[in-house]
Amino acid sequence: MYKEKFTLGEAFMESPGPDSMKSAALLWVKGFCMGGADIIPGVSGGTVAFITGIYTQLIDAIRSFDVTFARKLFTLDITGALAGTHLRFLVCLVFGVLTAVVSMARVMHYMMGTHPVEIWSLFFGLITASIYVVGREIKPFNSINILLVLFGAAGSYLLVGMIPVSTPETMPYIFMCGAIAICAMILPGISGAFLLLMLGKYEYITATLKDPFVAENLAIIGVFAGGALTGIVFFSRILHYLLHRWHAATVSVLTGFMVGALRKVWPWKEVLESVTIRGKLHVLQEQNSLPEGVSLEIFVAIGLAMAGVVAVLLLDHISRYGGKR
Repeated sequence: MYKEKFTLGEAFMESPGPDSMKSAALLWVKGFCMGGADIIPGVSGGTVAFITGIYTQLIDAIRSFDVTFARKLFTLDITGALAGTHLRFLVCLVFGVLTAVVSMARVMHYMMGTHPVEIWSLFFGLITASIYVVGREIKPFNSINILLVLFGAAGSYLLVGMIPVSTPETMPYIFMCGAIAICAMILPGISGAFLLLMLGKYEYITATLKDPFVAENLAIIGVFAGGALTGIVFFSRILHYLLHRWHAATVSVLTGFMVGALRKVWPWKEVLESVTIRGKLHVLQEQNSLPEGVSLEIFVAIGLAMAGVVAVLLLDHISRYGGKR
C-alpha cells in the first residue's frame, strides 16, 4: 500500500532495492559483471544474473514497469509511478552495467580490429559451450524438440548468411538492434553482443561506446538505448510468457538458433568484395574458409576457443553448485 503523495526522494526510497551503501556497492559489482558478460559474444548477462542470485529480482524489476506505472505516468503522478517500480534496484544495477560496457568497449573494438582470428576463436568457444549449457535444459529431449532445434539451427544458419557484412547505419535500424539485443538480459545463455554480431552491428556499437561523449556517438547511443528500453519493456513480457508456457520448445529453438549462428563467428574468413571509403577498407561480402597450413595462429586460435569453452562451463558450474552449502 503506497501513500498517495511522495517527494521524489521518498518515491526513490519506497522502491525495492539495496538499503545500505554496502549492498548498493555489491549490486553495482553484480551489474558490472553482467555488463562485462553482455559485451562479450557468447556470454549472457542473464547467466551472470542467475549465478549471482539476482535473476528473479531482475525479472520482477523489469515487470514492475506495467500498466499501473503507465497509468500513473499518464496522469502525471510521477512520484507515485516511480514508487511502484523497482527503481533503487535498477539504478544500482544499470549503473554497474553501463560502467562495464563503456570501459570494456574500447578493448573489444581494438581486439576485433587487430586480432580478428584470435577474438573470433574465443567467441566460437564461448558460444559452443553455451549451446551445451542451454541445450541441457531441453526437457524432455524428444523428437519434437529435436526438430525444433534443427528448425532453429537451419533458420539461423540461413539468416546469418543473408545478413550482409555491411548493415545499415540508419537510426531506425540502430533502434531495432537495441530492442533485440537487450532481450539477452533476461535470457540465460543468449548474449546481447552475440545478437549484435548476428545483426552486423557489434563493431559499430562498440566503436561509439569507446568515445561516448562525441556528439554523433552520443546520438547513436541515445537511439540504441531508446530501442533497448522499448525492447526490455515489451519483448521481456513475450519472452517471459514463452519460457513459462512453452519452456522446452522455446529453449529448443534458442539452442538451434545458437548452433546455426556459429556460421557467423567462424574465425577464418575470405573477403569476396570490399570497397575503400575515405581511406578505410569496408568489407561488403565474405565467406568462411579453412586456415592455410599449420601455423602458430591455428594453435593459438584452438587454445582461445578451448578457453572460451572452459569459461562458460566454469560459470555454469558456479551457477549450479556455487550456491549450495
